[in-house]
Amino acid sequence: MSATPPKVGFVSLGCPKALVDSEQILTQLRAEGYETAKSYDGADLVIVNTCGFIDSAVQESLDAIGEALNENGKVIVTGCLGSKKDAAGEDIVQKVHPKVLAVTGPHALGEVMNAVHLHLPKPHEPFLDLLPPQGVKLTPKHYAYLKISEGCNHRCSFCIIPSMRGDLVSRPIADVMLEAENLFTSGVKELLVISQDTSAYGVDIKFRTGFWNGKPVRTHMTELVASLGELAKNYDAWVRLHYVYPYPHVDDIIPLMNGGHVLPYLDVPLQHSHPDVLKRMKRPANGEKNIERIQAWRKICPDITIRSTFIAGFPGETEEEFQHLLAFLQEAQIDRLGCFAYSPVEGAAANALAAAIPDDLREERRGRVMQLQEKISRDRLQAKIGKTQRVLIDSVDRNGAVARSSADAPEIDGVVYVKRPYDPARQLKVGEFVDVTVTAADAHDLWGSVD
Repeated sequence: MSATPPKVGFVSLGCPKALVDSEQILTQLRAEGYETAKSYDGADLVIVNTCGFIDSAVQESLDAIGEALNENGKVIVTGCLGSKKDAAGEDIVQKVHPKVLAVTGPHALGEVMNAVHLHLPKPHEPFLDLLPPQGVKLTPKHYAYLKISEGCNHRCSFCIIPSMRGDLVSRPIADVMLEAENLFTSGVKELLVISQDTSAYGVDIKFRTGFWNGKPVRTHMTELVASLGELAKNYDAWVRLHYVYPYPHVDDIIPLMNGGHVLPYLDVPLQHSHPDVLKRMKRPANGEKNIERIQAWRKICPDITIRSTFIAGFPGETEEEFQHLLAFLQEAQIDRLGCFAYSPVEGAAANALAAAIPDDLREERRGRVMQLQEKISRDRLQAKIGKTQRVLIDSVDRNGAVARSSADAPEIDGVVYVKRPYDPARQLKVGEFVDVTVTAADAHDLWGSVD
């Protein structure tokens, strides 16, 4: 074995699904004896995992590749941008950066490792115990993402994800549960379930029955969530659900959210409210019933937090259709909301739609949505003052801690600022659950003290 193992630098961009791809690549590198470099000049080569969804993400990825080439010179590119072509059919990455060593698309562990082996031969065949069962993670030790499927069967007109990641491919439920158990065993206290369409888990394999702990379990969202909830209970941990389309069977998981381990939190990407806009978007859900669904969910689970994303200024959106969206948001009282001004993405079918909205009007409408949402969010958070919240500590300093409640997914939602306990013997710890009494709130965050 070489005295100095080869070192690989790594840059990970994009969404949590891309982050999981990065973790899988890093896990394989570690298993084969490679080390991770902390800087460009300390690396024998660099891997850049890219995003290619919207124009700003494409530019960020191209800039990152350029920086890696300038600082190191040996770069392998993977991720969504790697599978994207321009209007002339040329690979965007290779056109802009012809000196890269190799380019692959997303979820391409084998191809990436082949490129690494070609340009930086693996050092040895290590013992299996050199790699922890949960693999290499890029998140803090106390939370992790669990990707249950790849790809998507929908063909939303504004989205090019299926052209980059392909159709839905669900992971075997036994593999998902084993990974979840390994993560909990390693100390993870919050598991964030992700995919392109979590509600569609198992559709591609006709909800095939697998086995977990000797029991039959269908590859279906409801049975997966129930199983994860039971497992999380054993470790006093949380399970948080993302990218949930509001199909009817989602109603069946809401009662599970009253038990404290499957969090009362749904990330539901609604995108709009008006039926005609949703039709132009080719969205799979029926917007006319979403108010009723949200109200029914809140009746079953009063503490549920609804998170969603919306697009303002979609091609053809009239002022009347936009007012319909504002009225929907006022009635729905979405807890956590993100809004994007429509951005034409090369290759998206929506680009061919007539009546494109001017840039300034798109931004103006986005601003109106966020202005309304700020008031809604402020009012809903103010209602939590005086109540007790269970929170998970993310970081600690001399003033106290930064934590998250069940209503707060990492990096996309708000936080809870926890005042340092009066008792000097009471030390707050990262990854610890504590009960906090909420003392103040603004439009995004909470402040509180330890009970």
